[in-house]
Amino acid sequence: MEIAGLAAILMAIAVLLVVVSAVQPLARRLELSETVLLALAGIVIGGAADLVLRNTHLEMFSGAAETLLDFPLNSEAFLLIFLPILVFQGALGIDVRRLAHETATVLLLAVVAVAVSTATIGFALYPFAGVPLVVCLLLGSIVATTDPSAVAGIFKEIGAASRLTRLVEGEALLNDAAAISIFTILLGSITSHHKIMLGGAVLEFLVSFIGALIIGIVFGRLTLMMIPALGAAPAAEVTLTVALPYLSYIVCDEFFGFSGVVATAASGLTISIYGPSTFRPQTWRFLNELWQQLVFWAGSLVFVLASMLVPRLLVGMTRWDCVLILLAAGAGLLARGAVVFGMLPILAATKLSPAVPTPFKVTMVWGGLRGAITLALALAVTENEHVSSSIAHFIGIIATGFVLITLFVNGLSLRYLVLFLKLDQLPLIDQALRHQILAIGLGEVRDQTRDVAGELGFSPTVTSTVVEVLDRRVHAEEQANTFDTALGDRQRVTLALIVIANRERSILLDLFRIQGLSRRVMETLLRSAEAMVDGARLEGRFGYVRALRRRLRPSLRFRVAQMIHHRFNFDAPLMYCMMERFEMLMIAYFVSLSLTRFMRQRMEPTLGHRISEIVGEVLDRQCKLLDEALQTLRLHYHGYSEALENRMLRQIALRLEEEKYDNLMSESLLSEELHRELHRDVEHRREQLDFRLKFNIRAGIESRIHNFPLFEGVADGVLHDIAMKMSIHFSSPGERLYRNGQKVRTVYFISAGLAETHYPKHDVRFGAGAVLGAQEALKSGRANATSRSLQFGHFMTMSARDFRKLVEDYPRIGENLERLTQAHAKGELPDAQLLPAEGEEAEGALPSYDAIDLATAPVNRALPARQPDDQTTDA
Repeated sequence: MEIAGLAAILMAIAVLLVVVSAVQPLARRLELSETVLLALAGIVIGGAADLVLRNTHLEMFSGAAETLLDFPLNSEAFLLIFLPILVFQGALGIDVRRLAHETATVLLLAVVAVAVSTATIGFALYPFAGVPLVVCLLLGSIVATTDPSAVAGIFKEIGAASRLTRLVEGEALLNDAAAISIFTILLGSITSHHKIMLGGAVLEFLVSFIGALIIGIVFGRLTLMMIPALGAAPAAEVTLTVALPYLSYIVCDEFFGFSGVVATAASGLTISIYGPSTFRPQTWRFLNELWQQLVFWAGSLVFVLASMLVPRLLVGMTRWDCVLILLAAGAGLLARGAVVFGMLPILAATKLSPAVPTPFKVTMVWGGLRGAITLALALAVTENEHVSSSIAHFIGIIATGFVLITLFVNGLSLRYLVLFLKLDQLPLIDQALRHQILAIGLGEVRDQTRDVAGELGFSPTVTSTVVEVLDRRVHAEEQANTFDTALGDRQRVTLALIVIANRERSILLDLFRIQGLSRRVMETLLRSAEAMVDGARLEGRFGYVRALRRRLRPSLRFRVAQMIHHRFNFDAPLMYCMMERFEMLMIAYFVSLSLTRFMRQRMEPTLGHRISEIVGEVLDRQCKLLDEALQTLRLHYHGYSEALENRMLRQIALRLEEEKYDNLMSESLLSEELHRELHRDVEHRREQLDFRLKFNIRAGIESRIHNFPLFEGVADGVLHDIAMKMSIHFSSPGERLYRNGQKVRTVYFISAGLAETHYPKHDVRFGAGAVLGAQEALKSGRANATSRSLQFGHFMTMSARDFRKLVEDYPRIGENLERLTQAHAKGELPDAQLLPAEGEEAEGALPSYDAIDLATAPVNRALPARQPDDQTTDA
């Protein structure tokens, strides 16, 4: 009985999936690239099917052969079905923040290299091919697309340097987009018989690229915004990501005429950046596993199906075609080598990108394999009815031959080139750490094995045999351990900070499982943790500390909300920003304490006491910064702080309760019915905590201004009116309040915090109760010194115009100001302290860290007679 119709198609797909599943273990056993083996399988299947149709003795298999060869997928279907999946997963699996440091390199390889390869191959073939130049350039654009799957697969399998894999995968994201854009322009010129204007083509490419980038980011962000509305439904959330690449690709390509590949890549990168802080950790893991499976099916099928067309595309090939294929392959290799070796050093010299070692460059040049996309584009030309048969024949044969050369020459030899260049070896820092960790870890495994053997009753002979093997391994690792000599203190500190930052990221992801925490806050914390990893990796301790300071600095959104609060007296934006900042500081502080314990308990045995002390100092100062910021807020919003802590701890308790029930269920101590009932009870109590806390940003302003000497003797009713004109300003360490010579438009009243004014011959430090800019505001003058905040501070502000009106209406305030000014000049007030001359400090100078006495002291208490600690700090 002959199978036909839809059943035949599904049967063919099922058979191909069986072939694909067999190829993966076979490739691993033969130490071949899966892509190369898939291409071989496709060529064999295509050749065998063609042979069956030509042989009258095999008519019983003709139906299956015809189904395989006349598979209902043309080139457009190839690209539309498979390309969005391949591009989206490629973007999803990339570490975007680490790739960001390689942006210039990736753009060079993905855009410039494609353009150079297109031109080089086109002009190399033109004198010998006997076809117009535009056709040769069209061929160049077709074979300019590189296939990362084969290369990245080899790199990962043999453990090549992660940066090399990252560069190849990053290039592939935009490589297809650039090549397809050039291909579309050239094919349109051939079919419409119009000449190409270089300026117009470049403009069209840029518009298509930038427009697609914007659309892809917008689609990605819209998807992320929809996730919270789905109510923690993992199946629905993952389904959205499956729809996203097709929506981005088709809408961008069909409605706007931009590059669908770029839009898909941009949406995938957006999900990659913000996904870990938007999806629940278990959903994010499942999502990545699902996409890895989808891309395995799509990538394997597209390669087999495209390779099955190779025998048909090579029909009619002559010896001269072989010469042209070799010429095109040589020109492509030369062009890629010229870009990699000629332009990457320029990027490194101009500091646009980190330097790329020569072994990496050699591997990147030789690893420019072509694959299924090249065959699909060649098929698009051969299927186009507006393209002449001679041009279609030329494109089909040369492009197919080019793919076969790169697969079976470059692909088969790439593994050995990587091994020859020793790119599979661990970096020095990882090699040294490996022996250290194994020596410690195996010692613990040995002791645990001995204890388990005793508990389970293993015979002493067997126990001693196994323990002796572990003993020998421990001894061998201890002998080979060069950790203390191979790495200097700076390298070990860098290693420790990278581990600390990664540990912080893991803790945050675990905390994110607690429902009720703000997604925006977790997103901010995760981004900053990843920035700390990159900072430590690139710049060591300095990079780590700089990323930490950037986290504590108020965001642009916060500064805009504060500006709206000051100028328009509209509190809502700043109120929400303050709620998020409160939560962010509190979570970061708790995590920082956890990191300190982790460093003492887990890292000190590996890195040693000296390194532990250095890193511990960084963490201690990080805790001090966070504690200082929290104490400033708690001082004025104690009730909100306590309510937030209470809710956070209750949410943690519910999460622990839920995990305990899950463990009891896994141990068969709970029935399924009871487990569901207990979970419903937990969810009910969690819903009771799902409410927004109330935050009054103006709470206590009137009571605070009672403590200012400036308002001494002013009636309570007047103070109430003054409080209504006040705004709140939250300062950060190092923030400049006035620049020398700047017109004073705002008067600052220090409620909590420290500020310092730098005069030519001395500095004055101001604490709680001080007023900055009052005299200058009265005179409508300019600041005669630079003032900056030293700590996280809580200031109240009033416009200079309102302050002048206030002094005019209430002369008592002017009298108090004059008296305070004279007392300041004599150094008699507790809210100001004269410091030794240090000269004008830089704008970005680090804050001083006194005890918070001066920052929060009541103004009627004198300062202790001691010299301030004016040392700067690393954190």
